Amino acid sequence: MHFESIFFEDYTLEDKRTTLGRTITETDFVVHAGHTGDFFPHHMDAEWCKTQPFGQRIAHGTMIFAIGIGLTASVINPEAFSKGYDRLRFVKPVFIGDTIHAEVTISEKSDAKKPEFGTVVEHVEIINQHGEVVLVADHILLAKRKETTT
Repeated sequence: MHFESIFFEDYTLEDKRTTLGRTITETDFVVHAGHTGDFFPHHMDAEWCKTQPFGQRIAHGTMIFAIGIGLTASVINPEAFSKGYDRLRFVKPVFIGDTIHAEVTISEKSDAKKPEFGTVVEHVEIINQHGEVVLVADHILLAKRKETTT
């Protein structure tokens, strides 16, 4: 992790980066359930899950979002900040032992309300060890411009 100034003009449409992987563990399930209070049997009851369509416990979607987005946090950019996420979807289940990584593509750039900033959208795909997309979201950034004309 390091600091790097990346201004609105520095973002290029279709630029892509790929993160390292992270294997999902049973400890992740237990800790996330404790943090959120989501102890639904889909995540916590292995025997009950054997009677369900997936046959095993499935990861909390919010946990996969948090871990997957955490994987993208490799550069601290003092010139931009997150405005949030749009179009979040849980595409496929994630199981204990699956390894996920993130692929981030700059998908949109536009003017912001304040002329000294621009809006950048990073399309994020979380992908499992089989190459399957398990989660998608659009990360919206507000990035400073190098120079503004008023």
